[in-house]
Amino acid sequence: MNAADPKTAGRPQRPPSPCINVCTLDGRGLCIGCLRTVEEIGRWIMLSADEQWQLLAELERRRQQLQQRHL
Repeated sequence: MNAADPKTAGRPQRPPSPCINVCTLDGRGLCIGCLRTVEEIGRWIMLSADEQWQLLAELERRRQQLQQRHL
């Protein structure tokens, strides 16, 4: 029997979409609502649950980087 991965314990199999219905791309090609690229938006439904969780982690890093730049 494999031990549960502590990073995934307690979270749903698939995360909810990061879309917040503010679908406008900025000059960098990032959605101003969810910070995904057009490619990431288009691939979302085809990603595995693990890939979706990884992308959410990347989006959080992007958000933090953008916030640091605007301090």
